[in-house]
Amino acid sequence: MNAHLPDEAATLAFGARFVDFALSNELVFLQGDLGAGKTTLVRGYLRALGFGGAVKSPTYTLLESYEIGALKVYHFDFYRIVDPRELGYIGIDDLMGEQAVKLVEWPANAGDRLPRADMEVRLGVEGLGRRIEIDFRR
Repeated sequence: MNAHLPDEAATLAFGARFVDFALSNELVFLQGDLGAGKTTLVRGYLRALGFGGAVKSPTYTLLESYEIGALKVYHFDFYRIVDPRELGYIGIDDLMGEQAVKLVEWPANAGDRLPRADMEVRLGVEGLGRRIEIDFRR
């Protein structure tokens, strides 16, 4: 699936459509350069689920977790990971085994510490907007 997202509002709206794909225990890799819209996409997804609080990038915390009703959502950002062994400090193996939607920015920095993704989302700058490509791996 490919689409052009002309602005931030379109990226948020596309993120909201993720509720059709990620509602239980999916692992989603979010690929794209800095500023490509990965966290904006997550914000749209969380808003569509009913989360009304602040949604920030977990660049410094590595993980932001959300509980929306019975659903858990983990938003990871591994941009600052230099050595995949660092992920042991946050209990990555246990977190990947939990029943939760797991959205992972910069998954390549995790090396082989992550299981195979159910979905890969690639965002790139295209003019003033973004190009999104989605591969389903189920």
